Amino acid sequence: MMLIEETAIADAALPVDQFKAHLRLGTGFAEGSVQDEVLNGFLRAAIAAIEARTGKVLIEREFSWTLNAWRDSAGEVLPVAPVKAVKAVSVFDAAGAESAIALEAYRLEQDSQRPRLRPTGLMLPRLATSGTAKIAFIAGMSVDWSGLPADLGQAVLLLAAHYYEYRDETALGAGCMPFGVTSLIQRYRTVRFGAGVA
Repeated sequence: MMLIEETAIADAALPVDQFKAHLRLGTGFAEGSVQDEVLNGFLRAAIAAIEARTGKVLIEREFSWTLNAWRDSAGEVLPVAPVKAVKAVSVFDAAGAESAIALEAYRLEQDSQRPRLRPTGLMLPRLATSGTAKIAFIAGMSVDWSGLPADLGQAVLLLAAHYYEYRDETALGAGCMPFGVTSLIQRYRTVRFGAGVA
């Protein structure tokens, strides 16, 4: 299985000015935008870390997911949430020849934790031996920063500030995350019951 982010978050969608205010950086100087690229990097890193911890995509963008077999042919759970729309489903044979699946053959079952690709019939299309399936979809909680829940927005700013403040510290290994961030994102984390639970 392989999840690919097909479109990146646009720089314009990142809250650089809010982040500058959060960091209490000086304003009104001629070089006021000199750190924007660095701040964008810390914001992107914080968003990526929070998305990895929660399994939720914060800012809407396009993804493709390739898998070698259906885990459940009655409905495949997608790897991230929330999914807004499934754009296309294709199957590939062992030689890599693609066959697009008709839109009428599947539907998206929306769910804030475990969205699924469901067949409109009994089963998802059969995959050839050594074949693959590719699902193209759009996922995200909001199209821009202003639509994000306030607690997730605050978590991103706190984590990005942590990365900014400790950017030269090499002793902070093992992916430490500040307590304030973990408490803010806790309710968005996917509850896992154990192996084999759908």
